[in-house]
Amino acid sequence: MAPQNGLDAKADKFFEHHKFVAAKGQDPLRVDKFLMNFIEYATRSKIQQAAKSGNIWVNGIAVKQNYKVKAGDEVKVMFEHPPHEFLLVPEAIPLNIVYEDDTLLVVNKPAGMVVHPGHGNYSGTLINALLHHIKDLPLNSNERPGLVHRIDKDTSGLLVVAKTEEAMTHLAKQFFDKTSEREYIALVWGNVESESGTIEGHIARNPKNRLQMQVFPDADEGKEAITHYEVLERFGYVTLVSCRLETGRTHQIRVHMKHIGHTLFNDERYGGDKILKGTTFTKYKQFVENAFKVLPRQALHAKTLGFEHPVTGEKMKFDSELPEDMVNCIAKWRDYSKHGKEL
Repeated sequence: MAPQNGLDAKADKFFEHHKFVAAKGQDPLRVDKFLMNFIEYATRSKIQQAAKSGNIWVNGIAVKQNYKVKAGDEVKVMFEHPPHEFLLVPEAIPLNIVYEDDTLLVVNKPAGMVVHPGHGNYSGTLINALLHHIKDLPLNSNERPGLVHRIDKDTSGLLVVAKTEEAMTHLAKQFFDKTSEREYIALVWGNVESESGTIEGHIARNPKNRLQMQVFPDADEGKEAITHYEVLERFGYVTLVSCRLETGRTHQIRVHMKHIGHTLFNDERYGGDKILKGTTFTKYKQFVENAFKVLPRQALHAKTLGFEHPVTGEKMKFDSELPEDMVNCIAKWRDYSKHGKEL
């Protein structure tokens, strides 16, 4: 295939925004459909327009939207401007700061706030807010300022942010060595049988849906992931659990709980926004729909965070209250479990 528009001659003027390598088992698939499986918040029309403009490259050559991606193909999205996440703009966004000193700060992130800029979310993120609060933040291994770890957009709760290079290195090592403490509270579908347990299963991207993660039984695939859970309260069709992370993989709790048959309540990405347990009665369906409205996101909150202070060596532990939407949803289920027949 001949290069189009002479793009190969001016490749040095382009910036890589996305890069994906098609897996070994990839059946031939149009590149626009292929990218739809990889890029969150992207629309088919935008991808097709990018292809028409010569911004979709396969193996170093610009292709049209009907190019069939094959196993081993390297697919890149290239533009003549840097990715927006590298054009970080400080924004005066209120922060719920739980603790702060010269070395670090701990914030309680609300649900709905994206942690760092990315495709479809270039402003209004936690990093935009942090850069307004602090002039200079150290970069992590992914060149994201201040971030030691992250939580999903629709997960609420505690995050520690490094303010110095020393703090970044020290805190990142604690997370890597599994010496930090992280407890999450989750409301999950179904009646969890055991009072407590441990879920172990390597996590990697779902090959059929790149926006999801998946547990793989083969230790050669994905990254090791370990979650310890404990039942806090039972409501019949749903269960309130505490989850303690030993590792911190993308979507770890969401994927692990789904893996054992207990998808998080109202977790749209993993199917928890459907009625997975319960009766067929219309009143029950109405009750669940109302519960979804009360908590319009996955029922997950990063409640407790513990680590060693990178300078003083002091053991630090922070706790946060459940946000109002989770409190109200749990209250509805608690009431239903006691008086369900009357609803």
